[in-house]
Amino acid sequence: MNIHAENFGHLSEYDNILVVDKNGIIIFYDLADLNVLKELGQRPEEFMGKHITKFYKNLTDENSTLINVLKSGTALCNVQQELVTKTGNVMVSKNSSYPIIENGKVIGAIEFSKHYFTKENIQSLDKYAGHQLYRKNNTIYTIDNIITGNSKMKAIKHKIEKVSKTNSTVLIFGKTGTGKEVVAQAIHNLSDRYDKPFISLNCGAIPASLLESTLFGTMKGSFTGSEDMPGLFEQADGGTLFLDEINSLDISLQVKLLKAIEEKTIRRIGGKKNISLNIRVISATNEDPDILLAEKRLREDLFYRLGVVQMDLPSLTERKEDIEVLLEYYINFYNNNMNITIEGVHEEVLACFQRYDWPGNIRELKNAVETAYNHADTSQITMDDIPARIRKYSGTSTTQLKEMNITSLKEAVDGYEKDIIVSKFKATNGKIAETARQLGISKQLLKYKMDKYKLR
Repeated sequence: MNIHAENFGHLSEYDNILVVDKNGIIIFYDLADLNVLKELGQRPEEFMGKHITKFYKNLTDENSTLINVLKSGTALCNVQQELVTKTGNVMVSKNSSYPIIENGKVIGAIEFSKHYFTKENIQSLDKYAGHQLYRKNNTIYTIDNIITGNSKMKAIKHKIEKVSKTNSTVLIFGKTGTGKEVVAQAIHNLSDRYDKPFISLNCGAIPASLLESTLFGTMKGSFTGSEDMPGLFEQADGGTLFLDEINSLDISLQVKLLKAIEEKTIRRIGGKKNISLNIRVISATNEDPDILLAEKRLREDLFYRLGVVQMDLPSLTERKEDIEVLLEYYINFYNNNMNITIEGVHEEVLACFQRYDWPGNIRELKNAVETAYNHADTSQITMDDIPARIRKYSGTSTTQLKEMNITSLKEAVDGYEKDIIVSKFKATNGKIAETARQLGISKQLLKYKMDKYKLR
């Protein structure tokens, strides 16, 4: 297969690449700025698989450079066209298009282009200015990266689709490795803010003394060595600010955060004027919000402001039916990203993974698969390839497990737990919140266990 062209030297001035198949259907694109898609009235996922002439009011099979190249098999270089977008703007496109030929037949075409706007639409250039240094919006995940067959996770995906259409704050609760940032990025990329930045901050990774300046920015001279520096709120303007481990914030900073979110304005440290912002705030915590409130580590007013919508992500042990499908997903991922091809896992490995309790959740599962890729000697992952902690946790053989009567031990533990819950529940006259407090667990976990043991 080859691309017919005499000279590629001039292509360095182009920003965008687009490839179509022999029928003019888009099979690949790489745009320097996502605003191009917005001007076309398209979302990124809607662009693929469409015919090239569908995006402009005045583009036809007769005047499309790509279609002409497909028909003639001859390159068209440095062609300039005025195109009217579906949103009514006039865009000038300068492009060079080349046929892709295999065994003497044209099987597709590739086009390199650069887009400009006419004077009448010069205001559109303002949208480009903020993204000259960025090719993407700082995200790597979409809702398609949430791989599941679990009913709870399917409900969460449906919820993501709904809340992405609004600007309400979202609080995500989930243990470490359950995919909180994946959910946050999925919301951003499904929203109308997808072409604006997604800014993420792990509040627990920044010293308390630096958090305020990190969030709100500084003015030169406000303290020794300070410079004019925008904070993350300003950097996220128009887009989404994701605050992970929100439970790590100092109480005094929580007050300022609440004010910024409610008033949609911030003031830099040392600044004298308020800065208005248009952002969506998504936050996350790996600790139960009920416990944070009870221990007064999270202000109630901030919790209510952050948690207009709350999403509780189940741990991997609560969705063990997903382990097999996640394994398949990560094997496909690493087959495409490492110089090794794995066809699957040994049955003993799958059984081991199903028994393991996965304290690190999905992140730990992904890392376990990557570890296996670095150890595998065959096209199948074996017990020798997986991390020792997981291999040892699995115990011994199935026969030995039966001899040890592990199943009856589990039944004994479950029965003991059930009796304790029943006893406490009766002692509190059926008050769930008080029962959870006395047991030292969250209301959510208590309700889950009561459903598990059919106690309500």
